[in-house]
Amino acid sequence: MAMDSEKRIIFTGKIQMMDTKRILVVDDEQDLCDILVFNLNAAGYTAHAVHSAEAALELDMSDYDLLLVDVMMEGMSGFDLVRRLKMDAQTARVPIIFLTAKDGEEDTLYGFSIGADDYVTKPFSVREVLARVKAVLNRMSPVVADEAARVLVHESLSMDVMNKTVTVDGESISLTKTEFELLRLFLSHRGEVFTRQQVIERVWPPHVIVSDRTVDVNIARMRKKIGRYSSCIVTRQGFGYMFKV
Repeated sequence: MAMDSEKRIIFTGKIQMMDTKRILVVDDEQDLCDILVFNLNAAGYTAHAVHSAEAALELDMSDYDLLLVDVMMEGMSGFDLVRRLKMDAQTARVPIIFLTAKDGEEDTLYGFSIGADDYVTKPFSVREVLARVKAVLNRMSPVVADEAARVLVHESLSMDVMNKTVTVDGESISLTKTEFELLRLFLSHRGEVFTRQQVIERVWPPHVIVSDRTVDVNIARMRKKIGRYSSCIVTRQGFGYMFKV
């Protein structure tokens, strides 16, 4: 993709001190990778790029704090790459932002359904990508201080908040960061109804625009993964969601 002059934004803001986060860009457009890596490094991250999904698989991606993945690449697609990562316990929790020109609703929903934490369509401004990166990384923090119990248990559904693990009937299940925080919210407040807006405020960081549809998709995906306990996450029509006890 040839980015026009308006989109070729070079970061010139003041670099803020932060814990260095490692970011991998997976995209077959070298010019775009160069722009993203330059700006991510300028913003205080440690960024690298590879130009195919196959090259990405040669790396230890569990070492990265975030992946920016193009969908349409020669050879293995970004969707296929992410599906493989989500099947591996070592990489299942690495946050994913898709970068793609495929902006149809079905493509977006499919991206979220296989584990994406965000979805940015091309062409985009670098400032937008930096904002999305910051927002996704901020989700790695605990939701709120009053939800600090180490282990949350409902029958044979168990969540270890410190170790970021969830088991059902003793078997580990793989959740994305967003799904984990959603389940944590509901388990921490069983019997309490949350509107979509309250869910957004508790799970997503401030100033990030999240649609009701995004909330619904992430909750549906989390429900499916917790198996027979999916029926515990109920919809109160006209009000919101709750964990039924």
